[in-house]
Amino acid sequence: MAPTVLAERSAPPVAVRTRRSKRSWTGWLFVGPFVLVLVAMLLVPIGYAFFLSLHRKQLIGGNHLVWFSNYEEVLHDSDFWHAFLRALLFLAVQVPVMLGLALVAALAIDSAKLFLPSFFRIALFLPYAVPGVVAALIWGFIYGPRFGLTGSLNDALGSAVLHPFSPKVVLASIGNVVTWEYLGYNMLIFYSALRIVPGELYEAAEIDGAGALRTIVSVKLPALRGAIVIATIFSIIGSFQLFNEPNLLKVFAPNVIGTAFTPNMYAYNLSFAGQQYNYSATVAIVMGVITAVIAYTVQARGTREEDR
Repeated sequence: MAPTVLAERSAPPVAVRTRRSKRSWTGWLFVGPFVLVLVAMLLVPIGYAFFLSLHRKQLIGGNHLVWFSNYEEVLHDSDFWHAFLRALLFLAVQVPVMLGLALVAALAIDSAKLFLPSFFRIALFLPYAVPGVVAALIWGFIYGPRFGLTGSLNDALGSAVLHPFSPKVVLASIGNVVTWEYLGYNMLIFYSALRIVPGELYEAAEIDGAGALRTIVSVKLPALRGAIVIATIFSIIGSFQLFNEPNLLKVFAPNVIGTAFTPNMYAYNLSFAGQQYNYSATVAIVMGVITAVIAYTVQARGTREEDR
């Protein structure tokens, strides 16, 4: 009887192992298509770009393995660093202004004191629905000194007072376009975070005698910390990927916006205009690493602050 009992007791684990094995394969069937798309559309292009960055095209013999010589050249490339510093300046000025305005708009709509909040929410979000190419062209015609709104105002004033494409103002003009496009998007992120704040917190603040400003500082802003971190990371990535707006506005100001105005424009023109695919891949990888490091630093710092 003892061997039979032992055999019966040992049977369930085998069945459990069989069921677990089937469940794991079933999970892979669901995850598999996403993994294939991830590998084909992300990992393979990144790997190929890294492969290109390790080579250099020679006049005789085609591509030759040069290891990290292209990366060393990027470190001494003044055009690349000028473009990077310009993008960094754009990030340092435009992102706080855009996120600040989006935060004020979200708090105003959530306050329940704004007349027709749904209208303002849709009106602010509507520019995000406009394609980036169309938005850049719209603002290009608005900024044009000889036509459009700017040209008409200058004619009315009798002098060229407004000149959005001057070298000192062009980066701010591009920042205005980007802010117009993405303010509503970030406002919606903040507003969505405000809508899930527990009502008990507002009731406790009211019982403690907190006014509107105190409620914002003590209740709403702490609840928005995670959303602010996410919006900041997205904005950092978008700033370093700046391409559509300056590339399209270049038609209106070719002497001010050059081919190396931003890192992405520099890599694009190296590749498609200069046929320097290896060096272009190197610039793209360097910018990808810099962007990832800065975004990770912001995320780690924001997570650490949120856990306190």
